[in-house]
Amino acid sequence: MPLQLIGALCLASSLLAGCHRSPPSAAAEAAPASAAGAKEAGNKDQAGGKDEAGGKGEAGGKEEAGGKEEAGAGVTLTPEQIEKLGVATEAAQSIDYTEETAGYGAVVAHEAIAQAAAELVTAQATEKQSQSALSRAKRLSGTPGAVSADVEETAARQASVDSAALTLTIQRMSSTLGLNPPWKPGENNATLQDLAGGRIKLVRVTFPLGALSGGIPASLRAAHIGGSKPDKSWKMTKVWDAPADPNVPGRSFFALLKGSDAGEGERLLVWAPIGGSVAGVVVPAAAAVLSEGKYWCYIEKKTGTFVKTEIDTARPVPEGYFVTEGVAAGDKVVITAAGQLLARESNSGSEPD
Repeated sequence: MPLQLIGALCLASSLLAGCHRSPPSAAAEAAPASAAGAKEAGNKDQAGGKDEAGGKGEAGGKEEAGGKEEAGAGVTLTPEQIEKLGVATEAAQSIDYTEETAGYGAVVAHEAIAQAAAELVTAQATEKQSQSALSRAKRLSGTPGAVSADVEETAARQASVDSAALTLTIQRMSSTLGLNPPWKPGENNATLQDLAGGRIKLVRVTFPLGALSGGIPASLRAAHIGGSKPDKSWKMTKVWDAPADPNVPGRSFFALLKGSDAGEGERLLVWAPIGGSVAGVVVPAAAAVLSEGKYWCYIEKKTGTFVKTEIDTARPVPEGYFVTEGVAAGDKVVITAAGQLLARESNSGSEPD
């Protein structure tokens, strides 16, 4: 067979085979679609995973934030834990606080007062006797029992001398005890005798220049100079002007001190009220704890739950600290084991006992 005929037959066979090729199967066509679907589903799953993770993360963040808020909201203890720690509370008491200014006082030795009191009694008795002698001489004048004119003149002179002596004694006493003591000038009353006997102490107080703008303070408060202001103090309600202290510039007062253990000659810290009173409450000194450079106390908000509250300790009083914010009258303030509560709250992440 000629070569040209053979080539033509091969070409024809190839064309016929291409025209009769079977169409692609459904499985073959579905494969790419399935792959695309799987890819899309994978993307959706990945996105869903992210959403789920995000949701869980957000929820976890909220739970974590909620845990911190609760931890900072206080310490909750069971009755057994409260008893074990020895936690005790006290109701905050309301008081009126008055700003005060400080000065120094000295307890006057009663020897000088006793000397002045004795001189007053002697002068009073002498003046009374001379006045009686003069009155008797005048009463007998012109009667058979009349004294001579010389005797009467002598009695009059002596009465004048003794009266002047009494006046001098009173004036000298005023330089020792002030011009306006809480008794009448020249009166030998019970208060003066108690001062002379040392049963009541006389305190001479001096405040710096400009510390007091008003008149005589209605009352003063004194304490040992070795202690701090919240320590025990004594109130003095009898106050009057005293001569100026030549050693300390300022204004001086005398005051009566009763029921104290202050010794004669002892120096005292003395406070005088200035300004008006402010209402607030007292936080006991035992309730204050120091943390992060601030002072705090714990208040039992509800049974077994103790909340830390910041307090201002700038205004100490004998009972503790006067505050106007954070603590209200009647609040149950922890007065024992406050330090243990602070340590427990600081270590709130540890396992409970």
